[in-house]
This record gives sequence, C-alpha cells and structure tokens, in this order.
Amino acid sequence: MTSPSHPSARALVLFSGGQDSAVCLAWALARYGLVETVGFDYGQRHHIELEARQVVRSTLADQFPAWRERLGPDHMIDITTFGAIAETALTVERAIEITEKGLPSTFVPGRNLVFLIYAAALADRRGLDVLVGGMCETDYSGYPDCRRETLDAMERTLNLGLEQCFSLETPLMYLTKAQTWALAHDLGGEALVNIVRDDTHTCYLGVRDPHDWGKGCGACPACQLRVRGFAEWMAAGRPGFCP
Repeated sequence: MTSPSHPSARALVLFSGGQDSAVCLAWALARYGLVETVGFDYGQRHHIELEARQVVRSTLADQFPAWRERLGPDHMIDITTFGAIAETALTVERAIEITEKGLPSTFVPGRNLVFLIYAAALADRRGLDVLVGGMCETDYSGYPDCRRETLDAMERTLNLGLEQCFSLETPLMYLTKAQTWALAHDLGGEALVNIVRDDTHTCYLGVRDPHDWGKGCGACPACQLRVRGFAEWMAAGRPGFCP
C-alpha cells in the first residue's frame, strides 16, 4: 500500500460506524499522515452503530498494517441531551415518514452542525488540520445539513469562530452509493469491501439480519439506499471508482 498523499496533514474523521463513514476513514488513512476518529452518542435508537465503530477500527488496523501506523486515537462524545431535544424517528419510538416540512422524520435538526462544532473543538485541542465527514447530497435522504452549501458555510464559521484554518473534506459528497462501493474497492480491494459489508452498521432500526449487501432490516430508508447502491454496483460488474 502506497505512502499517504498528504503525509504532513493530520485529520479527524467523523466516524459513526456506518458504511459512508467507514469509507471516509479508509479514504483519510490513504491520504493523511495521522488520522483520529470521533463518534457521538446522541441517544440514537440504532445504538449498535457505536459498537460497530470499534469493530471496524480494529479490523482495518488488523488487515491494513500501513493504515494501522497512521490510525490515531478514537474519541467518543456524549451529547444525548441533544438527541432528547430532537425527538425524531432516530431517537424516539416514532414512525419513519415524511413530515409536514417535507423531510423524513429521521432528520435530526442540526445534527451534523452540532457534530462539526464538537469535532472542530476537539481538532483544535488535538492539533488536527482536516475534518472529514461522510455527508452526501447525491444518494441521500434529503437532509439539508448534508448539502455542500451548508458545509461550506459551516467551514467558514468554524474557521472564523476558532481562528483556525480547518479544511472540511466530504469525499462522498457527489457520489452515488454505487460509486461509494466502488471507491471502497479502489481503496482497499475485497478486504475493505468485506469490512464495509459485514462490519459496518447503517440500519435505522438497529437490525443486524445478514444479506449480500450487509446487515440490516432492508426496509428502512438507510437500508434501501445501501441495497440499491450495492445492486447497481454489482449490476455494473463491480467497477472501480472513476471520478
């Protein structure tokens, strides 16, 4: 495996334990000299993703020795009070549906913005230059805080407010889920695809039923995106990623 393309840069990956953040972690490990991770307990119903985080980290370290040398500490931040305020389908027993605002009831208002504030404060203390998130506005559920326009504004706000020069990187922003699978293959071959498929957790309902595309219920919006992306990638002959 080649040396990192940006060996002097130090990154903090917002790492949930899901498919997208796992691919982002691999992407960061291939680019930066040091990569730390941060996760957030916001009272999510699919709390099992927090367990998946450690499995993915340890498996990546075991199977990719070069990445293990660059993988720094993991940080977990408790913001369960924020989740209690939101009262969405991700934090309370509530049907997954489209609300009167035209957004899925799984949308946690301001979640990514809050994540980034905490991540930036941590990065400032740890001397990290780059924030990496798995936000995407191509194949996604319509969350407004996943749009690059939102994140550009947030990047400027964080740099102004902390007197910093963070770079906020979103490598999946304009990729379909099929392209995300292809990127995983390009970054780490079958070994990384298997980690993403078998060890990550995306299902909103916390279900871990096994399927060829991974583990989940297969019916919630997060699973549906994952199922469709995997099927499209397979149907295309499992190609590599072409930017």
